[in-house]
Amino acid sequence: MNDIQMLITVGMMAIATMLTRFLPFILFPEHKPIPKTVTFLADRLPYASLGMLVIYALKDVNLQSAPFGSYELISLAVIAVIHHLKNNTLLSIGGGLIVYLLLVNVF
Repeated sequence: MNDIQMLITVGMMAIATMLTRFLPFILFPEHKPIPKTVTFLADRLPYASLGMLVIYALKDVNLQSAPFGSYELISLAVIAVIHHLKNNTLLSIGGGLIVYLLLVNVF
């Protein structure tokens, strides 16, 4: 990649970043009500994206050979318990990650 191509790439990335930051304020000014469709999506998309991430993370789990997905199941249970008790997403994901890494590397 020569200097001109690199400059164009950085410029396009800067424009794309600014566009994604400023576009919501342009499309939905403060004095106008937010459309019901946007409110509906804003309520549901975080849960849908987390569900897709869980499915993506578990798609390669082999249930037909040892340990039969038990490491993943145990770490998911730890995530659920910590999140239920503490209601802290980062703490629950971090705890589940630590448990999973310990299970994979120790056993």
